[in-house]
Amino acid sequence: MEDSTPPPTPPSRAPNNDEWRFKTITSPCEWIEDYRPGGYHPVHLGDIFDNGRYKVIRKLGEGSYSTVWLARDLKQSIYVALKILVSEISESTKELQILRHLAQVSLEGGSQHVTQLLHEFKHHGPNGTHICLVFEPMGPSVNTMVEELPQFNPRKLGMKVRYPPWMAKSILKQSLQALALLHDNGIAHGDFQPGNILFGLQDINSQPEEVLRQEENVETRSISPPVQRSDEKADRWAPRYLCIAQPLTPFTSYTEGFKVKLSDMGGAYFVSDPPQKPVTPVGLRAPELVLGGTVNKTLDIWSFGCLVFELITGQPLFCVPWSDFEDDDHLLTLHARLGALPDHLFGQWQTSSRYFTPERKLFNCQLGGVPKGGEPLMIEDPTMEELFDEAEPDLSEEEASMVKGLIRRILQYDPAKRPSPAEILRDPWFDEGGQLS
Repeated sequence: MEDSTPPPTPPSRAPNNDEWRFKTITSPCEWIEDYRPGGYHPVHLGDIFDNGRYKVIRKLGEGSYSTVWLARDLKQSIYVALKILVSEISESTKELQILRHLAQVSLEGGSQHVTQLLHEFKHHGPNGTHICLVFEPMGPSVNTMVEELPQFNPRKLGMKVRYPPWMAKSILKQSLQALALLHDNGIAHGDFQPGNILFGLQDINSQPEEVLRQEENVETRSISPPVQRSDEKADRWAPRYLCIAQPLTPFTSYTEGFKVKLSDMGGAYFVSDPPQKPVTPVGLRAPELVLGGTVNKTLDIWSFGCLVFELITGQPLFCVPWSDFEDDDHLLTLHARLGALPDHLFGQWQTSSRYFTPERKLFNCQLGGVPKGGEPLMIEDPTMEELFDEAEPDLSEEEASMVKGLIRRILQYDPAKRPSPAEILRDPWFDEGGQLS
């Protein structure tokens, strides 16, 4: 029987281990303990927001600072994506400032390649006041859509799961047009990666609600088992169940003429006011960011160069697993793939003597240095071009040579020498016409 005394109020910060309130939920969802003051807003399928305007029918995804839902705009009879931020994110958040700034930019040029903010409102719930952002709904990310392409289903042994070159090129060109728009408006994206590039949808507004609606069913793994507190009391801050994200994959457009858009301005910043620590994924960080924390808008360009390699070959150029020596690992890989670091960067590498002689000759690749009495470790590490050729991309020799030349042109150690998005768009590989938008 439920205790008649009310449950204790959870702390308005991430809980310590001894403060966990709930029995463990293993479904692939957000962390249940983050339903607390300052945290996520509890949402159930069918919930209504903004004075009866938006009805939640499906979960599209979640992140550290938000949950994202497909909702029916009952006022305009269209579907929208509803992003509900955790309540500790305030009105002054950079993301909101940048989205408002972009909403004022005319729809000409590259803005067709950036997800559009349609509306915003506030919602008051048990965990505080949440900023809610309304966007056009989009399909899965470039990261996940490749797995859904019909040529890879069913999966066969030895298949190279990567985008065909015409798709990779179109994704890159459209995302570059998005970067051009941002940079022209004084904004850097800061988190330019395949997970933040989304595929456009076929016309879903013609679909009846029941086709798109997520079912409240634990058996079909659409929702988690019921949320239960360890002390058996009813909880006022969490939902009754968590929804498992169901991206709009079946309604995604991926044939000729498909569209992708750059999304998630959570890591974006005004170039005139850079953050101290950008959220760029480790493997996509430029050397000046790894070494000195230097922030500039060409960091997006560096990430883009890495993505050209990744989308054409189907594998990352710099795979840097987390470790205590991840910066050293990254810098050693840069040395191998692209060549020696210039003096001003090498001079900032405080642990370089573990790997290089005073004459700057590489003598050891073992992270952390040579153990006492041990032998230096040296391994053959391919250059960018060798790694590219080993992946055997589906390109003619001539086109492969153009792509490798483009990657080299972008991945310059000197930020001032990196081309702008507009300059890259004029590169012969992008500028030769073809079936690109």
